[in-house]
Amino acid sequence: MIIFGLGSNLGNRLGNLRAAVERLREFGDIARTSEVFETEPWGVVAQPKFLNACVMMQNFSQVEPLEILQSVKQIERELGRVENIRWGARKIDVDILLINDMILDTAKLKIPHVNLHERLFVLRPLLQISPDWIHPLLKISVRDMYERIAKTELHQPLRICKL
Repeated sequence: MIIFGLGSNLGNRLGNLRAAVERLREFGDIARTSEVFETEPWGVVAQPKFLNACVMMQNFSQVEPLEILQSVKQIERELGRVENIRWGARKIDVDILLINDMILDTAKLKIPHVNLHERLFVLRPLLQISPDWIHPLLKISVRDMYERIAKTELHQPLRICKL
């Protein structure tokens, strides 16, 4: 199982997310998708709001994490992502959040995603598709991570629609 986090805050945000899902289908079977949530920007706050969602996949054609990363980066480029400032506005963002219970720490890729437990915009859709997944380093569930951070966040994600 691989779970991807999707985000977009430029152009046709919902269309961008749906296009990313269609491209991911080329690499494997989509088991579950979350709803789409509108969220405040994180990191760089002076930018448009994001739409975020999560996708759970099985039988991904690439098995090595760095190959999966290459595939994801190719999808982003083909859908019009332009690299700019970190955490800045973007047409599409596809993050590898987790791969089963894998722990990977390289210069190019960290699994689980390094900031997964701090980001309500990731945890809210992830809660819909894998609430009982246990973070292999923190030893707590998605549900517990979400509940901890949701208490302190001023801006809760707003559910928009189905992906």
